[in-house]
Amino acid sequence: MKREYHKWWSENLNRDMEMLVFGHAGAKVLVFPTRDGRFFEYEDLRLTEVLRHKIEAGQLQLYCLDGISNESFYCFWAHPSGRIQRYLEYEAYVLEEVIPFADELNDHPCIISHGCSLGGYFAANIVFRHPKPFSKLVAFSGRYDLTLKVESFDSLLGAHYDDEVYFNTPTHFLPGLKSKAILKELRRIDMIFVIGRQDPFVKNNEHLSRILTQKKISHRLHYWPGRAHRGRFWREMAPHFV
Repeated sequence: MKREYHKWWSENLNRDMEMLVFGHAGAKVLVFPTRDGRFFEYEDLRLTEVLRHKIEAGQLQLYCLDGISNESFYCFWAHPSGRIQRYLEYEAYVLEEVIPFADELNDHPCIISHGCSLGGYFAANIVFRHPKPFSKLVAFSGRYDLTLKVESFDSLLGAHYDDEVYFNTPTHFLPGLKSKAILKELRRIDMIFVIGRQDPFVKNNEHLSRILTQKKISHRLHYWPGRAHRGRFWREMAPHFV
């Protein structure tokens, strides 16, 4: 299995960003890490290994992105407005740097947005906001409401709420989405959400599913036994859905 390490200075983030690329051809999969995950997390969780047959067959090429959650949503010493702004800089890095880099490396027309846990939010939010480059979304164990308080999980932005929070919280902005152009793009994307039946965010996933159905956006919501919010469960899911 071909494995490459890449690093460059990001003009959007004003820092070095690292990445691992697995595979030589096929659909390009942008892999967003979990809350504390780095660019090597997907490999460490052995998710690359369970996808090895697809990667070596030239069906998939993975772009395992670095995370900056400790500078954005989990940077609790910073004001929430600064945290959301840092996230938007990360989004710009993906759209303006990672996707063009992937397109230069591989001319396959399909780009898949994929992530687990908070990475599922990253994967979904960028597709909902900027659907044009993407053909597929695969989100495992995701949360789609930054303001939600469930079990030990608190709002990621405290009591702060403004337009930037609204437009980066899918279950808030999607109900009001009226752009025919964006809705048309979203309706052509293959969307898959997988959540454990006892996952604390299962109701949030169901809420998102109802919104997508109301907007006539085709998608699939799959349930996994138990909480299913760990690497061993994601290893079971990945061969079926990625």
